[in-house]
Amino acid sequence: MQGRIVPANAEWIAEAGQMIRSGALVAFPTETVYGLGADATNGEAVARIFEAKGRPTFNPLIVHVLELEQAVIIGTFSPMARRLTEAFWPGPLTLVVPRAATCDVSDLVSAGLPTVALRSPNHPVPRALLSEARRPLAAPSANRSGHVSATSAEHVAADIGNKAALILDGGPTTLGLESTVVSVVDEAPVLLRPGSLTVEAIEGVIGGRIVRREEAGTHLTSPGQLASHYAPRARLRLNAHDWEPEEAVLAFGAVSERPAHAFINLSTSGDLVEAAAHLFAALRTLDASGAKSIAATPVPPTGLGEAINDRLKRAAAPRS
Repeated sequence: MQGRIVPANAEWIAEAGQMIRSGALVAFPTETVYGLGADATNGEAVARIFEAKGRPTFNPLIVHVLELEQAVIIGTFSPMARRLTEAFWPGPLTLVVPRAATCDVSDLVSAGLPTVALRSPNHPVPRALLSEARRPLAAPSANRSGHVSATSAEHVAADIGNKAALILDGGPTTLGLESTVVSVVDEAPVLLRPGSLTVEAIEGVIGGRIVRREEAGTHLTSPGQLASHYAPRARLRLNAHDWEPEEAVLAFGAVSERPAHAFINLSTSGDLVEAAAHLFAALRTLDASGAKSIAATPVPPTGLGEAINDRLKRAAAPRS
């Protein structure tokens, strides 16, 4: 059974805010992907997110807030963390910071860790919903755990069904990739997950190269860190330069279309922004074609290409 899709207008957002306060789940668009939201201070509501997604409870959730003023009640922000919020909030940047003494967010949100992941979305629907709910929103992507992220209300309905009280339909998301996640627990920021905000933009603010998670040896302190994630049902084959006619093809750039079970080019012009915006929808479409294998052609590792390749690598990883 699919969830109830409603327009993301003022009337329905007000209704959704009331539902959030009552402990229900509401799905909503952001500039990155659709989120499945609950009152982050309500442990039972947060537990419903894990149940709805089939998500391991050791995998932390992102908490959405309106402004830094609300965030500092939940987390402790160092001078570096504040610099990053000044530069990129609201926007597609999630910061992992120590939980503050005043934090009233459920421990389940943080998977029992002494840290919390916080983001201020740059989209009118979640911002209005945050105002109506008057609560911070725990909101991972609105899809089954490990599956391709949802970039439309229809994707949410297909994955989550009626486990969300409402699905606010704000149309397709604009960026199409999850937020970039940076840990500012220690003095030096650490990139935990590349995303819609490029590494180059972050490095311009911190004044040097950001350390990657693999280099820092950081443990699982952030959403989206599972090795197998964002995965279609079909097997995904990376860096393909050729394919069999029975394979589906996820192409990028100047790739000649040849016989294939299904073929989608993320950007024929090689535009990484365009490719990122269409990545998850394309994976869902190719998966629905019935092909048992999807061949993905190479994507350059620069700019948003780093995040695209991260998602493709996780989607291709062996399933647990």
